[in-house]
Order: sequence, then structure tokens, then C-alpha cells
Amino acid sequence: MTVTLEVSAGVGTVRLDRPPMNALDIATQDRIKELAEEAAGRDDVRAVVVYGGEKVFAAGADIKEMRAMDHAAMVLRGKALQDSFTAVARIPKPVVAAVTGYALGGGCELALCADFRIAADNAKLGQPEILLGLIPGAGGTQRLARLVGPSRAKDLIFTGRHVRADEALAIGLVDRVVPAAEVYEQAHAWAAKLAQGPALALRAAKESVDAGLETDIDTGLAVERNWFAGLFATEDRERGMRSFVEEGPGKAKFL
Repeated sequence: MTVTLEVSAGVGTVRLDRPPMNALDIATQDRIKELAEEAAGRDDVRAVVVYGGEKVFAAGADIKEMRAMDHAAMVLRGKALQDSFTAVARIPKPVVAAVTGYALGGGCELALCADFRIAADNAKLGQPEILLGLIPGAGGTQRLARLVGPSRAKDLIFTGRHVRADEALAIGLVDRVVPAAEVYEQAHAWAAKLAQGPALALRAAKESVDAGLETDIDTGLAVERNWFAGLFATEDRERGMRSFVEEGPGKAKFL
């Protein structure tokens, strides 16, 4: 399998394994979607790490496969390509990308689907599709602009240049830079900590933020208000408030 899902301590690791560069061919894209949907539905998965291994996250699409496709073929394939990545973005649980080596093109777009990105100090990210006479097609023009702002996104997309880890951190493309040997360990630790939290409240928080970014402030506030009120019907809310009153803040244990 080019992509696997391994579960440990409430954390599901979606692992890309297509040597040497984890090129994202159609079979890999479809497998990412399949496993993202599985992780979303499994009760024993409470947070997710997306990881490409010690050497590379994903160096982009399989250009040999893509070169053989004409306009009609990509019209038919384009939505499925986007849907495979959107399935990761819509996992209703915390998702962290553990970025080592190259995250270029589709690899960068996959990392953009996570809630948090931890990068190796030797990582390089970018959207080099313009150098092929193309633009990002798996969400890059949309998610990158929302994350780093339109001017910075256009700089990266227009030039196709690679961004080193320090610059990626400075512009908000990644959230933490660590030594390469610690990337997966720290990503798993981040996910494992959140896996112990209140699952419904985390889902509510994620969906409220993501939905709010796609709409006007009044609609976003309505989404937040509905989730906020709904959480008062959950056992986690009762558990959290009871623990706060009886033991003090930050000591609640959620199932």
C-alpha cells in the first residue's frame, strides 16, 4: 500500500510510503481519501498525524502520469484530486502534518489541509506548478492564500520558488520548526495531547473556525453559537465543569 493508517494511543498516523519521493499518483490520492474518511469515522482515532517518513513528506504529483493526461482526462479527474485532499481537511478531529524534506506541489497542498504543521529544520515547501505551465490544482490557490495571505501566496505561486523552514515559519506556512529527527515525535506528541481532550468540543472548535473562514461574521457567529449551546448537552461539558468546580482548572479527564 502507498498509504497506511496506524493507530496508537488515540492517534492515527496516515503514512505515505511511495519511495523515493512519495509522488502523489492517482492511486495514492484515492488511498489518502479512503484513509482520511476511515480516520474520521473511527472512534479509536481522536487525532491524526500525516507523515511521509524521515526523508520526504511528498514531492508533488506524479508528473509522468500527469503528462499523459489531456484536457478531457483532467476535467474528469480534477474534482477527485481535490476531493482526496479535502477529505483530510474535513477530518473532524485535530490533524497535524509532520513535514520532513520536500513538501512541494501536491505535497504542500496536503500539508495545508492539516490544522497544524511541524516542519523539519531542513524542510522545503512550495508550489512549483507554474514551472510546468500550470497552477496548483489540489487546493493550493485557496488554502495557501487563506493561511499566509494573498500577497505571499501569489509570490510563492507566481514564482514557484521553494521556501526553507525558517521562512515558512516566518510567513505562517508552518507553525513549528524542529530538528529533523524530532519531527514525527513532536507531531505525535501534539496529537496525543489533544487526543485526550473532549472530542465533541474539539470537533465543534474546528468546524466553527473553518466554517467561519468561509463566510461572513454573522453566519460564523451563528455557527459558533449553535455549537456552543449544543455542547451543553454533552457528558464532556458536565465532566469538565464538575472537575473545574471540585478540583480546579485543567484537571478534567475526558473519555
